Order: sequence, then structure tokens, then C-alpha cells
Amino acid sequence: MGSLDGKVAVITGAGGGLGETHALLMAKEGAAIVVNDLGGARDGSGASSSMADQVVEKIRAAGGKAVADYGNVANEADAKAMVQRAVDEFGKIDIMVANAGILRDKSFKNMTNEMWDIVIDVHLRGTYLTVKAAYDQMVEQGHGGSIVVTSSTSGLIGNFGQTNYGAAKAGIAGFARCLFQEGLKYGIRVNVLAPAAWSRLTADIFPQGQNMEELLSPDKVSPIVAWLGTDEAREVTGRTFLAQGNAVTLLSWQAHSLAVKDNQEGPWDVSELGKSVLENFDKWPKGPQPTPRQF
Repeated sequence: MGSLDGKVAVITGAGGGLGETHALLMAKEGAAIVVNDLGGARDGSGASSSMADQVVEKIRAAGGKAVADYGNVANEADAKAMVQRAVDEFGKIDIMVANAGILRDKSFKNMTNEMWDIVIDVHLRGTYLTVKAAYDQMVEQGHGGSIVVTSSTSGLIGNFGQTNYGAAKAGIAGFARCLFQEGLKYGIRVNVLAPAAWSRLTADIFPQGQNMEELLSPDKVSPIVAWLGTDEAREVTGRTFLAQGNAVTLLSWQAHSLAVKDNQEGPWDVSELGKSVLENFDKWPKGPQPTPRQF
């Protein structure tokens, strides 16, 4: 018996890297999988059916259930079609994992509109379209479901050379923090994954020669995604999980009061406010440090 027996999952960008390990593990746990992958290059160019097909073959060879889907997550018709494929092939959808993504890294000085637009389109619009299709189907089915969207520390904390990617990933996290509140009414839980994993998308980002491929293997991230799809996690929603290696961390926001006075009084004087804000500056939480990279 697997923890996902009887469940049906759609996983985008599942032809390699994190999406593939999500698909393989969830299939092992008993879920039927729609393996979506456009089959393009890391920068989003091109298309091929081979990436999705090879993951489907692995799942079937292991005795699992899977079908391939080659749709573009940023295309509305394709997004609706991949969810409909789950319904047509397996009768329903219980889990949506929005994982598909590309990179067009560049320092902001050298950023082009095309680099910006395509990253926002695939990540943010692609997440919206696929989640929208899954959410609508889950509402219609009436028995809830699990949605996991993929953000990044680049969007939650920051990273050099990724203003386009970081903006998209921050948008995805904000999208989920709003959507989970609406999903409560329908039993649809929405959680955020911020992973750090070695893949073709990230291979040149991590330090070289330090066994990062093994230490940050994507199959170490997938267990939290699979677990969020189980009935055991039915009360878990609106959360952000950082996952790297075998460590899973719950991210929760903290507020630090810097300047407070009675609201019955008039506005702060600018210099007085500044003095209050900086009074305990040396005790502020340490901010993220820049990550030097060459572009």
C-alpha cells in the first residue's frame, strides 16, 4: 500500500530534474501521473516529446500508471488540456504540482525585455494557468485536493543575476498565499515549495567539485511534495517549505517593530522617525548577502 494509492496527479515540467523525481516517487507511492513536459531547452527554446515519454516509460516499467503530456504551461488551452487528460485517463485530478520553469539569467544592466517576459510567462503565468485549470476541476469534483507551487529562495530572499526569475518566483509565492485562503472553502490546500536541488536548470549555479550533485540530489526534495498530496496532510495549507538535501524547513515571517507611537498623535517627524528606525539597527536580523556570479 502506498501513501498516494488511488490519487491522480498532474506534474508540470516532469521530464527531468525535480519534476521527474516528483513523478517517480509519487507513482511509487501509488498515484497515477500525468507527466507534462514541453521538452524544451533550459532557456525555454525548442520542444520534444522524448523527455515526458522517458519518464512515463520508467513509471510503467516499475508497475505504475502514467501518461505523457507535451503542452506548454503558458498556453491556456494546453493548461486546460493537461488537466482534462488526467480526467479522461484516470477519472479525476487530486494533485497539481506546478513545477515547470526556465532560466534566462543576466545582470539587470544587461537584462532585455525578451529575457524578462519569457521567464515571467513560463513561471508566473504558467503557474496561474495550470493551477487555475486544476483548481476549477477540483471545485467541480467536490472532494478537495492538493496544489503545490514552486517558488525559490531567489524570489523569497534574493540572488544575483535573477531579477526576472526572482520576480516570477516571488509572484508565485504571493499567488499561493492568497489562493490558499479561498481554497479552504472547497477543501483545496495550497502550499509553496522553495527547493534547492541539482538539475540541468541549476547545474552551473552551485559550487563545482563539492559533490553537490549527490548532496542536493532532486530526489531528496520530492518526499515533502509527495507527502503534501497525502490525506495525512489534509490540514496543511498556506505554508512555505524550504527543501534542500534531506532538510525541510518551514518558512514563517517575523515582524520587528521599529517605530511606534500612539495613532491619536500626528505623523512622525521625518528625522525623528529615522532616529527611531536606526536606534537598534545593529540588532536587526542579518540580511541576505550577495551571491557573486559572472555574467
